[in-house]
Amino acid sequence: MLGSFKQAISYLARQNARLLHRSTVVSSGAIFNHVDTPENNANTPFDFTKENYERIEAIKANYPEGHKVASVMPILDLAQRQHGWLPISAMNKVAELLDVPPMRVYEVATFYTMYNRNPVGKYHLQLCTTTPCMLCGSDNILEVIQKKLGIKVGETTKDGLFTLVEAECLGACVNAPMIQINDMYYEDLKASDMEEILNDLINGKEPKPGPRSGRFACEPLGGLTSLIEPPTGPGFGVRDDL
Repeated sequence: MLGSFKQAISYLARQNARLLHRSTVVSSGAIFNHVDTPENNANTPFDFTKENYERIEAIKANYPEGHKVASVMPILDLAQRQHGWLPISAMNKVAELLDVPPMRVYEVATFYTMYNRNPVGKYHLQLCTTTPCMLCGSDNILEVIQKKLGIKVGETTKDGLFTLVEAECLGACVNAPMIQINDMYYEDLKASDMEEILNDLINGKEPKPGPRSGRFACEPLGGLTSLIEPPTGPGFGVRDDL
């Protein structure tokens, strides 16, 4: 009886292991694997500018001796800002500068979605479609973008100006729906706001970031409901004998 029980446990373990293995390969292969392309391979020309080499030295100086590898993230970001995206040749250059195996850099660049390992447009549109934004109308914003630019999620316009992606929560739920364009947040969006922002970018203008509802940040839309009176002075409510 005991032997049959052990055989059953062993069989279930083997089945679960196979299922787990299959699931991991299917879900993560596209995220972590690098496949050489004409524009992204080890021979893709890349080198930092003189100014950025100076910035790299300043970045590395923020870390103690023996821990310079901790500067990998800001240096990768610098490479991406210079090149527009992050080819594998740029990762190799960062590994060379930090004197670490390239894999130490690859594992960082593939983990954080802030690094674009494929070409993106001049304006990287990251539209949040997670629950709060979806409930507040992100579908309408997505429709405006796709109709005006003629692209779908994951595509880039033919002129290389815009790339559209869907993003997970970007941390501005109180100001939903919102979109991140490069480094800027645009919040409290309506369809007309998104249309206006795109028109500005197309015409070479810089649309003002932040909420489009008229509020300063993320205060209640209906006005303050607490802390609406002048604060009391020092010692208020403290016993007289203390």
